[in-house]
Amino acid sequence: MAGIQARFHLDWPGFVLDVDLDLPARGVTALFGHSGSGKTTLLRCIAGLERARQGRLVVNDEVWQDTHHWLPTHQRPLGYVFQEASLFAHLSVLGNLRYGLRRTRGPQRVSLEQAIALLGIGHLLARMPDRLSGGERQRVSMARALSLSPRLLLMDEPLAALDLARKQEILPYLERLHAELDIPVLYVSHSPDEVARLADHIVVLKDGRAVAAGPLAQTLARLDLPIHLGEDAGVVLDATVAERDAHWHLARVSFPGGHLWVRDGGHALGQSVRVRILARDVSIALHPVTGTSIQNCLSATVDQLAHDHHPALSLVRLTVGASPVLARLTRRAAAELALASGQRVWVQIKAVALIG
Repeated sequence: MAGIQARFHLDWPGFVLDVDLDLPARGVTALFGHSGSGKTTLLRCIAGLERARQGRLVVNDEVWQDTHHWLPTHQRPLGYVFQEASLFAHLSVLGNLRYGLRRTRGPQRVSLEQAIALLGIGHLLARMPDRLSGGERQRVSMARALSLSPRLLLMDEPLAALDLARKQEILPYLERLHAELDIPVLYVSHSPDEVARLADHIVVLKDGRAVAAGPLAQTLARLDLPIHLGEDAGVVLDATVAERDAHWHLARVSFPGGHLWVRDGGHALGQSVRVRILARDVSIALHPVTGTSIQNCLSATVDQLAHDHHPALSLVRLTVGASPVLARLTRRAAAELALASGQRVWVQIKAVALIG
């Protein structure tokens, strides 16, 4: 069966990794969780850098590890991008890229020229690593990983060592890799913003175990996860640009169940985009509200209520057509509205982030 089957049991003093995952063969899967949850350890097991004696790894029907077989790291057709770029200081950018080609076996899935173009580093090829910015070094590192023509790309918090400006510089290139390459990516992060922008699928890790796994939109909308996102709780919806209001610099994006007005990001009509709605930016009313500055007011159905991280607060999951939305409100407000599963209400959305 196409996909990634990753089953590992690794027992260390004070920490146990115990996962049994079936991951998709396409798109970006985020490994998400707090520090110490096992994200990097899982990635290292997949790469063969940690040898879990009890383990099985199958990538698109090819067994990389089981009780009778062990494929060493240098024979696994994967690319690995670390937090630090770790380029060879004595080689130019082009020399670093060509070095990776020595490991390439079989057909070239990604040519060196394609990797250079995707990461926008053509003008950097003659430079030495000490003449590169942090963002440029990381883009070169990504291109080097792609030059191996991997069947699987592993990325271990590739933006963690960068400042905000350099992160914003690299994110569009990561989105290009996502859109243009048919290589599954496992992306380690503890940043909800990165996950919301890049991931299609998410695995939530806690204390070495996967406590949730599934498509991003549905998993973020769950109320039963042991790891809460606090102020970052919310949903990500796939939408399409349907209309542009040039006078007010706004765009209308449509999603299954409704539409939203957002700041115009310059996207073409019909283009697919992602929108992120945080629970703190959603309020609930029993009737349509007029005379308000809030532009997005949608009919919804209450699906589920749960206690939030503070005893004064509740999280409410609602459905707008076929799409989930989360709202955060006080427990007193929920009681005064007498919110209950199946109830028809109106949601007012104060802010929507267009993230891709």
